[in-house]
Amino acid sequence: MTAERIWKGLLAVAALVIVGFVLVQAGVVSAPWAQDQAVVHVLDNDGEPKATVDVEVADTVEQRYTGLSDHDSLEDGDGMLFVHATEGDRTYVMREMDFDIDIVFIGADREITSIEHARAPEPDEDGEELRHSGRAKWVLEVPRGYTNETGIDVGDEIVIDAD
Repeated sequence: MTAERIWKGLLAVAALVIVGFVLVQAGVVSAPWAQDQAVVHVLDNDGEPKATVDVEVADTVEQRYTGLSDHDSLEDGDGMLFVHATEGDRTYVMREMDFDIDIVFIGADREITSIEHARAPEPDEDGEELRHSGRAKWVLEVPRGYTNETGIDVGDEIVIDAD
């Protein structure tokens, strides 16, 4: 009887670990050790730095849904990095945004695949119709015009340093 209880207990613990792992991988919850901040370095084709961005990390479904909509503005050099489990076609909307941004789509190979210059919705718009799409595993949002000012372009590489 005691051995049976031990096996049932171990089986229950293993099931909890597996469910937790699946939820973290799916992005439904953050791992307790996950970082909320990181630094993104943008490098040119020669590996020379073009820009450094201090970012908030959005790596759960809830964080990605909210995005920057709860911010009033962004300073140059600040942004948000959206993390997805795999590379795929992504569409970002300007839901409840109060300011314009550049949306930088980054592939699994850490190369910028496209850049969208997104305007904030007008007072009579909710922002859902303002859609910007690209192929990405990561999506970097920075103040509008920052990519032009720093020369960030398609084909540049990124390096992510977690704090």
